[in-house]
Amino acid sequence: MRVPAAGAKRWEDGDYPGLVSRSSRSGATPGRTTGTPAFSEQMWVPWWWWPIGLGIAALLAAELHMGAPGLYAWLPYVLLLPFPIWALIWLSRSKVEVVDGELVVGRAHLPVDVISRGVVVPASAKSAAMGRQLDPAAFVQHRPWVKTMAMVVLDDPDDPTPYWLISTRHPAELLAALGCEVTSVK
Repeated sequence: MRVPAAGAKRWEDGDYPGLVSRSSRSGATPGRTTGTPAFSEQMWVPWWWWPIGLGIAALLAAELHMGAPGLYAWLPYVLLLPFPIWALIWLSRSKVEVVDGELVVGRAHLPVDVISRGVVVPASAKSAAMGRQLDPAAFVQHRPWVKTMAMVVLDDPDDPTPYWLISTRHPAELLAALGCEVTSVK
């Protein structure tokens, strides 16, 4: 959650419009959505990361096995092989959804009616959008293994965030689910 600058208004729980859903303001459980998503995407890591992660853990376990043979030689395998599985699932936990009139990115919620327009950021423009052109006040959900992004520009006088920059493999579908006219950055 964003912390306002010194001297600015302090947001209380439940009244920050950029990150709290309307359903949580009306007394429902915060972070829970009830409807069927118009768009839903899980940000899974690439499939080829799995054999690499398991291979590195197996090599490290084999190294420890060679250094301590005997009755407990199996212990490094049991202790080290679950770690890359946990790490890759943890990296893949991010989800992007459009549900109940809200854009839900991780734990952040944004009502669709405060979105003025949306832009597809192709892989060729991602470096510029994440680098020299990035506004420090923007909300960014970046996954390095996802090549394309969607930029959602806000029109909300109560929210200091100018836009959201979101990693997604299907930016045109996301913007269509938000009701935005799809344009692309060159």
